[in-house]
Amino acid sequence: MIYESGKMRLLVVSTKFVGEVNDCYICKDLLAPGEILYTVIVVHQHDIVRDVLSMFALSDRKGEQILIDSFSYGDKHIYVFPYHKERPLDQFYDGDFLSLSQCEDICISTILACITSDLPYPILYLLLKNNMLQLSSDNNVFLGYEMDLKDFNKEISERECTQACAEILLHLLEPKSGNKATSYYLLQKKTANNSYARFTDLYRDITIAAVTKKKLTVLEVIRLWIKRNSDAILGVLFWVSLILAILALSFIISRLFLGGNSWLRLLFNTFKKIGTESLNQ
Repeated sequence: MIYESGKMRLLVVSTKFVGEVNDCYICKDLLAPGEILYTVIVVHQHDIVRDVLSMFALSDRKGEQILIDSFSYGDKHIYVFPYHKERPLDQFYDGDFLSLSQCEDICISTILACITSDLPYPILYLLLKNNMLQLSSDNNVFLGYEMDLKDFNKEISERECTQACAEILLHLLEPKSGNKATSYYLLQKKTANNSYARFTDLYRDITIAAVTKKKLTVLEVIRLWIKRNSDAILGVLFWVSLILAILALSFIISRLFLGGNSWLRLLFNTFKKIGTESLNQ
């Protein structure tokens, strides 16, 4: 089977899957020298063709550095992505045999792969949910582009993508949970609260919390302690605020019903007499 555009003549060399919405093939370009392979997505469901075309047209993230070609072929639409030798992250990553620093570096590489892909968020979300993250032999993370568009949702935003990425990072760092890894506990807390809305926030947290070779300053130590104990700090502040509010309310009530500074006099007068003896004698 061959798919032709104005600049490529793609020969199918391997079928990844044939689906109800789209098919996925590995192809080579007969018009180019060498044996470079491509991941080719053939979308044949008309509603999805329309939605995906609209998404790429309107999105700020068009995947211009990733999407090699896009063209109509009969009643189908073809998307051409790079192909790299498959090394699935969930199969080739083993956190038990890596240091905490190495695990955190892989996490940072994962975030950067998502950011630099520049793919529209609905597409990126499908790749993340279908475990299309790959791990190179030198521990760099990159995306694979095999995708099934049957679960395509054009309403997916950066928030859903960031949360999906954070859940993957939490799984990567889980083997280091016994090491009191600040990055793990911070991710655990914030993913549970669905706190991440932007990849830049996730990147900032991981890079700040990651172990470093340099000695942390006092200010950095305080910032990490506050991040890790923010829930307890908020709890203490709540109770302090509640107590102050009760004291203020009692002061207002005493002025309304007893007049003047009677609340203060009442408090002070309890100490003016000890036993049966007055302090004024």
